[in-house]
Amino acid sequence: MTKQPSGPVLGTRALNRATLDRQLLLRRSPRSAKDAVAHLVGLQAQNVKPPYYALAARLDGFVPEQLSGLMADREVVRIVTLRSTIHTHTAADALTLRPLVQPARTRELTAFREGLAGVELDRLAALARDLVEAEPRTMAGLREALRAEWPDADPRSLAVAARCTLPLVQVTPRGLWGRSGQVALTTAEHWLGRPAEPAPTPDATAATDPDAATDTAVLRYLAAFGPASVRDMQTWAGLTRLRAAFERLRPRLLTFRDETGAELFDLPDAPRPDPGTPAPPRFLPEFDNLLLSHADRTRVVPAEHRGRAWQGNQAHRTLLVDGFLAGVWKLTEDALVIEIFGAAGVSGAAGVGGAAERAALVEEGERMLAALHPGERYDIRFGDVVAQAG
Repeated sequence: MTKQPSGPVLGTRALNRATLDRQLLLRRSPRSAKDAVAHLVGLQAQNVKPPYYALAARLDGFVPEQLSGLMADREVVRIVTLRSTIHTHTAADALTLRPLVQPARTRELTAFREGLAGVELDRLAALARDLVEAEPRTMAGLREALRAEWPDADPRSLAVAARCTLPLVQVTPRGLWGRSGQVALTTAEHWLGRPAEPAPTPDATAATDPDAATDTAVLRYLAAFGPASVRDMQTWAGLTRLRAAFERLRPRLLTFRDETGAELFDLPDAPRPDPGTPAPPRFLPEFDNLLLSHADRTRVVPAEHRGRAWQGNQAHRTLLVDGFLAGVWKLTEDALVIEIFGAAGVSGAAGVGGAAERAALVEEGERMLAALHPGERYDIRFGDVVAQAG
């Protein structure tokens, strides 16, 4: 007979407020940009601007130069890690998280077996490393160089194999606010000037534990996204079989249940605010990890709004009202356009779209624009973002 999870029940609003607090979204944090990137275990960064919008929503006094400066100084980097997507990580995390998620990158290659027939992956990795460490290469340039060695292989598969077998970072100016550039790659070790190293362990006695890196990742995930289930963390990391790590840590963790009965784990000293704690509106970028890092996203995404942040392959920038997804937004040439998903309320909120809510949204929009687009003039208007997206 399967043992049923025990522990107090945390409702949707309780989970929402706990997660928002850890995500630095209940109140702006005085943390530095580097400390915030480390605390959040990276920022999703398929595009250049999302990390900047993510930090502007979370940090007091943030300006883009704070993150651009870290990137130029090689204190943070852009690298494929969690869920096989580009993230902005601190240098230390780039060197420790990539080995942690390597099993997922290796599994990713199974879809390209036909295109890699006859290709020895160890040899490909060594050659690709030599190529990108001699000089940063675009993916197209790396693909063509590898084709010279394996002319019968599928070119795209060769490039994917290089990305999956090596910790490739995007070198600057890619990722710099207002500058950026095309993607050029080298290895994390070469760019940062030091080799990958084991992650710091949860305690001194774990130093010889081969599973210490996974245990450390569990604790950091809970600090930034908890309370959470095993499935939640597996969704965030793009990994499987993490149950053993949670069981090893169980004596050090608290356990709860959500309203469906799923077991949730948490750090004993982590914040779990009162569900009635006010949550101010926040403008988030597309692909913000807040919306992507749980198997059950109802703590942030009401059931009636599921899928509304997407249209085909396009992800919209998202809007939180009362802590929940309540709309999307975009910048046109002359306006910040806000679309609210109806006015029936969000997860029990008193109603979205009334005068008070709109005034708060305008105030927050003005603050965001002043931080990221100083000196530029934008109107703020409420309209149909999806219809205008083009």
